[in-house]
Amino acid sequence: MVKLDIPLRAYWRLLERYLVRQRGAALLMAFLLLANTGMGLAGPQVVRAFIDAALAGAPLAALMRAAILFLGITLAGSTLDLFANYHAKRVAWVATNALCIDLAAHLVRLDLDFHVAHPAGELIERVDGDVDALAGFLSSFVVDLVGSLLLLVGILVVIFAEDLILGLLFVGFSLLALVLLTWAHRFAPPHWRAERECSARFFGFLGEMLTATEDLRACGAVPYAVRRYILQLRAWRPVALRAHMWGMIWLVTTAAMAVGQALIRGLGGPMFLAGTLSLGTLYMLVRYLEMLVGGPINDIRWRLEQLQHAQASIARVQALLGTPSRLEEGTALLPPGPLAVAFDHVSFAYEDTSERTGTWALRDLSFSLASGRVLGLLGRTGSGKTTLARLLYRFHDPQRGAIRLGGVDLRQAQIEPLRARIGLVTQDVQLFQASLRDNLTFFDPHVADADLIAMLEALGLRAWMAHLPHGLDTPVSDETLSAGEAQLVALARIYLKDPDLVILDEASSRIDPATEALLGQALDRLLHGRSAVVIAHRLATVARADDVLILDDGRSIEHGSRLALAADPHSHLSRLLQVGIEEVLT
Repeated sequence: MVKLDIPLRAYWRLLERYLVRQRGAALLMAFLLLANTGMGLAGPQVVRAFIDAALAGAPLAALMRAAILFLGITLAGSTLDLFANYHAKRVAWVATNALCIDLAAHLVRLDLDFHVAHPAGELIERVDGDVDALAGFLSSFVVDLVGSLLLLVGILVVIFAEDLILGLLFVGFSLLALVLLTWAHRFAPPHWRAERECSARFFGFLGEMLTATEDLRACGAVPYAVRRYILQLRAWRPVALRAHMWGMIWLVTTAAMAVGQALIRGLGGPMFLAGTLSLGTLYMLVRYLEMLVGGPINDIRWRLEQLQHAQASIARVQALLGTPSRLEEGTALLPPGPLAVAFDHVSFAYEDTSERTGTWALRDLSFSLASGRVLGLLGRTGSGKTTLARLLYRFHDPQRGAIRLGGVDLRQAQIEPLRARIGLVTQDVQLFQASLRDNLTFFDPHVADADLIAMLEALGLRAWMAHLPHGLDTPVSDETLSAGEAQLVALARIYLKDPDLVILDEASSRIDPATEALLGQALDRLLHGRSAVVIAHRLATVARADDVLILDDGRSIEHGSRLALAADPHSHLSRLLQVGIEEVLT
């Protein structure tokens, strides 16, 4: 549950680092707001003088000058308001875009358990939806709230200068309206938070359904997905209605306007009839009252409604930024060169409450791999192969035992430098709707085309690229590349990264015959001079291994030199080679 009752100073602490860097734009906004406030105060004064002058029989030329002055003030006020709002939106979007970047970077650093518990669609709504609501709040809050407060103070000063009793009346009315608005604002934030939670759950569900659309159609589950879609909307609708109903602060504003109009007419009318108040002054008072309610007070009311939305969003943003990763940052750096691997009595489960039999993914696993050697990892589905790869990349930490790379316990290593030294190729390759160049470099503009071509040449993939219609500029996607070609792209990415430990998680499982020869040459070049852990389902891949580790139910059942194990007729590896690895392990 996200804590909602957060003081405003906490909002400022969160956004301060994104706003203070734009001091120049803030100073410009302050100037524009002051000038716009002056225009707003001057307008009723000019109309007042016009009315009184007209009633006194002033010449037409004087009235025309007053009318032209009023039009100039109105035009200048609108222009100043336009520029103030432009700069406010610019400041807000620069700030919230930076916040979006930090949120996305924070999500990437969180452990995989967090991402398993929170669907991608939900996180997208948290990053995009909540920050978008915050951007709308910031883009107008400063300009309108500060501008409204300046106008409020200016109106009260002018009224006090006109008449003390009227000034006190306006002050009392303004304080009463603000107190009522503040009181009414208390009730809506919990409902807006619930509405944002429903929104996140809905988009999380929608993301899952769109990702699984092929399976849903193949299994005839489309009606089920549609029904769940309808149920999600049904659950969201009453929560959204409650949020909007409790957020209707305009009812208080309407009541305040009615009371204010009654007071002005009840007090100003007799003063006009008694001759102590001119018609122009009475108009000015009515106009200032309308400006108070329709301007400052109404704007403050609207900003309070926006604050209700922002409170829910910023509380969720704070909660997300405050979510710690289970992986504690270390301080040690790995030694240079190919990395030796050591598992020392490692046990791991995907749930911490894992003392029950059958819940451990790895059980008391110990083995070592010397630097520069290739380990072939074999085992049936569910034996713990992928878990071992994830632990090496430090997506998780084991509950028991220790994992060392180059003699450094992974818990003591700095996470980003650690992952920079490891290249991981998974079974499912993610291709972006972009060019081959961008898919190889992950959109890094600093990688030269000459380096990419040299890399493809070294991997034996230059001829493959030459068959693409536009070379490095060819748009690629899951639809334009075969599964085998996508794996070649993944191997090229890792080669470009130049890691000291390569982990191939069944990277050859999707290779078709047409690209198998290309894969073999690319693998030989990629593994040369590096330590590697290769999860293999193919005999050709196992043949590249120096050592072999066979897992079963999270335990090591055989480990040793590939050549020695293959020569031993009683070894598990020898039996697998005799009957065929593909037939036994798949």
